[in-house]
Amino acid sequence: MALVAALSLGSGAASAEKLPLSDLSAHLNALQSGVGEFTQINPDGTIATGTVYIKRPGRIRFEYDPPDAALVMAGGGQVAVFDPVSNEPPVRFPLRETPLSVVLGRDVDLARANMVVGHSSDSTTTSVTAQDPDHPEYGNIRLVFSGPPVELRQWVVTDDSGAQTTVILGELDRSARVNDVLFNIMGEMRKRGFR
Repeated sequence: MALVAALSLGSGAASAEKLPLSDLSAHLNALQSGVGEFTQINPDGTIATGTVYIKRPGRIRFEYDPPDAALVMAGGGQVAVFDPVSNEPPVRFPLRETPLSVVLGRDVDLARANMVVGHSSDSTTTSVTAQDPDHPEYGNIRLVFSGPPVELRQWVVTDDSGAQTTVILGELDRSARVNDVLFNIMGEMRKRGFR
């Protein structure tokens, strides 16, 4: 199963002008929490759907619909991938070693030196490709925005092997209450019988 990689939120007006990095950073920083549906396109072309929960900074949870029924969550500086058909504990790794850390950081600043490696626009969207400037080997994330008003539409994560995963979401409900327990990896492990 591929790590979740794309997000598209809400609807907004089309614009032919490239949105400035400062506006895009401000939009991401304003996105504190929310719940929405997503569709994921994996590197092999398969498609999965589910629900995403976001609580910035540092927390995201992707609950996949059956038949996949997997769970990918980030919290406490870690990412955990729970495979529902395995009797093994989740695969875990540091969030900072994933391109997702660019979006989930406490203070997103896309203008930070060497973070953005691409910034372009077409007739309706602005795309920004960003990576950890200290560790470009971790891969990158391409964020696609519309606007004004600025809205994040999707993202594409390219991992360290070059595989790409895209997730597109329906409208994000920013007024939904998002409980911290949804991002507690150890709590989820206990709930599933892992110590």
